[in-house]
Amino acid sequence: MSTLPDFQALAPVGKEFADFPDFVADPYPLYAHLREQGPVHRVPTEGAGDVWVILGYDAVRAALTNPGLSTDVRHSSRWSSDGGQAIGRNMLQTDPPQHTRLRALVAGEFTARRIEALRPRIQQVTDELLDRIAPLGAADLVASFALPLPIAVICELLGVPEADRESFHQWSQRMVFDPASPAGAEAAAAMAAFLTELLQSKERHPEEDLLSALVRAEDAEGRRLPLDELIGMAFLLLVAGHETTVNLLANGTYALLTHPEQLAALQSDPSLLEGAIEEMLRYEGPVTSAAYRWTRQAVEIAGRTIPAGEAVLVLLASASRDPGRFAEPDRFDIRRPRTPGGGHLAFGHGIHHCLGAPLARLEAAVALPALLGRLPDLKLDTDPAEASWRPGLIRGLSRLPVRYSPTR
Repeated sequence: MSTLPDFQALAPVGKEFADFPDFVADPYPLYAHLREQGPVHRVPTEGAGDVWVILGYDAVRAALTNPGLSTDVRHSSRWSSDGGQAIGRNMLQTDPPQHTRLRALVAGEFTARRIEALRPRIQQVTDELLDRIAPLGAADLVASFALPLPIAVICELLGVPEADRESFHQWSQRMVFDPASPAGAEAAAAMAAFLTELLQSKERHPEEDLLSALVRAEDAEGRRLPLDELIGMAFLLLVAGHETTVNLLANGTYALLTHPEQLAALQSDPSLLEGAIEEMLRYEGPVTSAAYRWTRQAVEIAGRTIPAGEAVLVLLASASRDPGRFAEPDRFDIRRPRTPGGGHLAFGHGIHHCLGAPLARLEAAVALPALLGRLPDLKLDTDPAEASWRPGLIRGLSRLPVRYSPTR
């Protein structure tokens, strides 16, 4: 089996980090502590052994375009086998030229024009969800709003039957947040079996959806994707296509509710929405780190040499709080001016920049005004100190209790 790090057990260990016990709830003080000493460090972790972390904005951007860093786990000195998991054969975990070939097959489906065409359906799903929760007076916004909206959108886009979406979500959650457990392995096997059957069905009975298009798609040399690559592509699009948006909506709403003056400003001036979404992504982005990298050979970054075969975490969340790039980076400010030379890195940078970023932004642009307009006195229904943040590379809340005046 491969020795992929345990994404759920990445808390640093050792005396140096004893002053940062609340790492999962608030990793930013530790990031700041490390950045002050330099942008590149080797850090011992609870579940992944020694991992190189890259924290500074400039070093992060450089690392994300460094050809000496690979997202292919076979460059790890600890790799032995992929265990036959086809879901891992996707463009996020491959390098050029394979990555280039795979991305070209789907990039046309995620253009700004095609994404914008989804706006009416996103609005319809948003309104239906708000119709359900508005009369209640209280809700968990993750379970009732932030989660079902992007799942419905990505599943409809790809052509996942509605009856299978709850199972898909359960598998996705176990694979993302508990991948090293037996339950995570079982979920991966179940997901692979489900996608195999679904893709074979699309080949026999194609429909007007993205999976049907992928089954028929040919690369520049006229070759169709083999089944293992189709499974990997479908898995990546389904999981990445909703996990980031769930946490953009939940984290962004949480940031507004814990900064009432910013919430009031947005409610009184809708023209602030675009800047508010970008600030949500910078301040409390949905992904802590880019996908794991491994050094193909010895690589020098910001004056530090990382030996070949080492695991590297490129910390997007730290880069987006770097005071060398952003004034008062720990302040949430929806009026924050654009930063010359490049903004936040919540969606990554370089060839692995998130393909679904336009879709995530559109869903937020539709959902947030509808939520705040329908529930104008929305308030957090828990102590912020008790917020339930999930551990791992995905930065998200497991619950977001809120209260509001019931409406019809």
